[in-house]
Amino acid sequence: MQRLASGPGFGQSPFPPIAEYAFLSDCETVALVAPSGSIEWMCLPRVDSPSIFGALLDRDAGSFRLGPSGVTVPAARRYLPGTMVLETSWGTGSGWMIVRDVLLIGGWHHEHDRSGTHRRAPTDYDADHVLLRTVRCVNGEVELTMDCEPVFDYGRQRVRWEYTGPGYTDGVATAPGSDLRLHVKTDLRIGFEGARATARHRMKLGETAFVALYWSTHPPPMDFDAAYKRLVWTAHHWQHWLDRGTFPDHPWRTYLQRSALTLKGLTYAPTGALLAAATTSLPETPQGERNWDYRYSWIRDSTFMLWALYSLGFDWEANDFFYFIADVAGGNEDLQVMYGVDGERDLEEHELTHLSGYESARPVRIGNGAFTQKQHDVWGALLDSVYLHTRSRDSLDERVWPILSRQVEAAIAHWREPDRGIWEVRGEPRHFTSSKMFCWVACDRGARLAEIREDWERVERWQAAADAIHADVCEHGVDARGVFVQHYDGTALDASMLLLPLLRFLPPDDPRVRATIFAITEELTENGLVLRYRTDETDDGLSGEEGTFLICSFWLVSAFVEIGELQRARELCERLLGYASPLGLYAEEVDPRTGRHLGNFPQAFTHLALINAVMHVIRTENAATPHGNGAGWR
Repeated sequence: MQRLASGPGFGQSPFPPIAEYAFLSDCETVALVAPSGSIEWMCLPRVDSPSIFGALLDRDAGSFRLGPSGVTVPAARRYLPGTMVLETSWGTGSGWMIVRDVLLIGGWHHEHDRSGTHRRAPTDYDADHVLLRTVRCVNGEVELTMDCEPVFDYGRQRVRWEYTGPGYTDGVATAPGSDLRLHVKTDLRIGFEGARATARHRMKLGETAFVALYWSTHPPPMDFDAAYKRLVWTAHHWQHWLDRGTFPDHPWRTYLQRSALTLKGLTYAPTGALLAAATTSLPETPQGERNWDYRYSWIRDSTFMLWALYSLGFDWEANDFFYFIADVAGGNEDLQVMYGVDGERDLEEHELTHLSGYESARPVRIGNGAFTQKQHDVWGALLDSVYLHTRSRDSLDERVWPILSRQVEAAIAHWREPDRGIWEVRGEPRHFTSSKMFCWVACDRGARLAEIREDWERVERWQAAADAIHADVCEHGVDARGVFVQHYDGTALDASMLLLPLLRFLPPDDPRVRATIFAITEELTENGLVLRYRTDETDDGLSGEEGTFLICSFWLVSAFVEIGELQRARELCERLLGYASPLGLYAEEVDPRTGRHLGNFPQAFTHLALINAVMHVIRTENAATPHGNGAGWR
């Protein structure tokens, strides 16, 4: 029987807890592996394509299990150190076996042609478009079971399997109306039972097996020895990539490394885009309606992404993401909140009513209607990204200047208008304080960049606009206690105000900054963890509560460091690191009562905030000067 989820709001069911999924990536697609050894989420050919394995959202929407017969709780799971290779150890009554899962990466494939998808500079490696699973019996004998039942198009298209070779080791799955051809290559003898490809084999000590799924013209490994070599090549690739980074010699180093690997895995290599998360519609509220598709790239992630990558020494990836942002912002259209991983602008939202949802949380959504919202923080996020990028190389890319100028002018033209805010509320637009603050960021950073170009007219005009916005926020965004509030028309608190000292809107010793941080600590927390806002005080257009947001709690760590509360920062950071999944991953939220992860998984924003918070604490404790810009991001 599969491990059961439990806890308030969940009840018992066959769905594993969100935090117990493992994450695999080849930087073009991803897979989530349940503790049972079943791949329960995978979309092809891209991470935002329809799923072929969708049991994460409906137990009938496709899965692929490889493991011992009759045992679904493993003895241990880990990533091979410094890699995205998952190793699962299984113990049965008669023996032990080890399964390793990986999305293969190989050398650059386009030596004699040009890639039709890559827009960033080619590197030495490329996705192989092969999901590889290897097995080794290390003691006694174990009955191995393989059950591969893909269901294309989010569980709507049952497949038909056919043999493609003379024996029982090769097959292909197809579905009517779909161009996708999913091949299997193995040294097991497979049979087809309707939409399932199955195999059974009693493995003895020292015996090995492999199964490879592939969906492109790139060949899979043809035997176990070749499979093992390609697995090792991929593992070394990840380790070599990680070696490029600069990590402090500190007990928290492993959290930084796993977060860096996760962010790399959430990057779409052909364009440099960063996915917000690998999944759609994992619930923020158990059995609730707060279920969103996060398989897109958000402009607001750019500042946090660039700071995290530059601070760890991953300049190449930071530059790729920066130029993805430059690509999507380079046209004549208004800047959007988010884009598809290839820069798509139309992310129309749909509900998949045929899927039951994770733990019955419905609706299941694909696309994200927030792409049409007016969110005034995007201009500041983009300008801050340009500023960070420019400071990292002491020059301003000439083609970026027109993009920069247009965004500053947009902030100046619209900052007095209400918007949907940083949290993308679906209630009525408001004069959100954080949105005004980010408009100030747009003008402030724009003026600094104009100074580099000695464009004194813009320096003067943009700095005057920044001063006007700053004065307006300080007049209308502060309550009688001297605390910055969520929006101009109320006194509700909002965790986004923890960014005040990090964005350098006010100095850390300003009494209003300290009052805001302490008010959020005391009034906007549950069990010591930070909420975005209180749902009963905020018109977000939705029903139900939500968990505490991990990014907001990590922001509080950084804010504590800024105001000199280092002991409180360290204690909270230690506690937050304790909420990491068994494999070092984070979702978007945590239930403050049970510690359960909620929301899409793994979540880039959380891992970005972790890196920033941990580096804040370590650098301050070491009394070292952070990378390029003081104790914070600037």
